[in-house]
Amino acid sequence: MAEETVFGKIVSGEIPVDLLAETDRVIAFRDMHPQAPIHFLVIPKSTEYANVVELAAGDPETLAEMVTVAKQLAEEHANGEFRLIFNSGESAGQTVFHVHAHVLAGGLEERSLVGS
Repeated sequence: MAEETVFGKIVSGEIPVDLLAETDRVIAFRDMHPQAPIHFLVIPKSTEYANVVELAAGDPETLAEMVTVAKQLAEEHANGEFRLIFNSGESAGQTVFHVHAHVLAGGLEERSLVGS
């Protein structure tokens, strides 16, 4: 990853967050601009991958760990039910080019997947 991002600064400790989960490979924290009552981010500590497609090709074990952490957080905070979203590319809504998963839950019953 060529550009430094806000998530890289979070991983390095330059920007503090309230960690919800941490493993050797990933961290999870609350989204600063939540789109649902429960909205967490799960990111790899590596800054090497800009999007989920790159991560899946280069480090599938970390991708699997991100999903595992998302599931654990959903079990703790949302009865195990959640939506997991990866935006891949600017036109798909990605604004930070450090791969990250949005974990959303609660109050999603009335929202459509169209336009998400």
